[in-house]
Amino acid sequence: MRLASVSFALFVSVASASPAVATPVVVTSAVRLNEIMAGPARDWDGSGTFSSRDDEWVEIVNTGFGDAVLDGFLITDADALPRMALSGTLPAGGHLMITGNQSHAWEQANGFPAFGLSLSNSGDSVMLWQVIGADTSLVDTYTYKSHEAAADRAIGRSPDASGTWVIFDSLNPYSGTTGPQGNGCAPSPGAENVCGATPTRTETWGRIKTMYR
Repeated sequence: MRLASVSFALFVSVASASPAVATPVVVTSAVRLNEIMAGPARDWDGSGTFSSRDDEWVEIVNTGFGDAVLDGFLITDADALPRMALSGTLPAGGHLMITGNQSHAWEQANGFPAFGLSLSNSGDSVMLWQVIGADTSLVDTYTYKSHEAAADRAIGRSPDASGTWVIFDSLNPYSGTTGPQGNGCAPSPGAENVCGATPTRTETWGRIKTMYR
């Protein structure tokens, strides 16, 4: 999972060059942030051991109609230092979970400070960037508050991929009044947010005809 070193150098230079980058214009992209776990309290990465660093995660989704090429996409927090560079492709409607463990390994392999995703529990921003040639653009971002980062609460879009941000809080219910509110649903890293949706089943036309004979 490497990008050309010139891309990293360009990104770091652009991210620190001027105050204007603190509020960059978000450009349109089919690849979007979809769910965030800033305050893990269990083994989310499946390693068999809980780690507050390794078990943080960010999920992205491809909202387009075809495969999305992930080369050139970067994830940062509010400090805009690269935490993870993406590569490969993500199919249409596909979801990808990026863990703090993966971020830490990438940082070590590419000579960056090895902090993992480094998502603050007191509030932070998750930012998705894209480097194309000489341009570095912010394609999606979400700033969360401390109540959204409490233990095992995920912040995600509802409906999946396109909706507003709510707290998936079945593991740690939120009863406060500060928005966003909880929906009583479970986090779903690497999968569609379908809480509250009516389940569907694919059937052939022949099977449907037999049901109404």
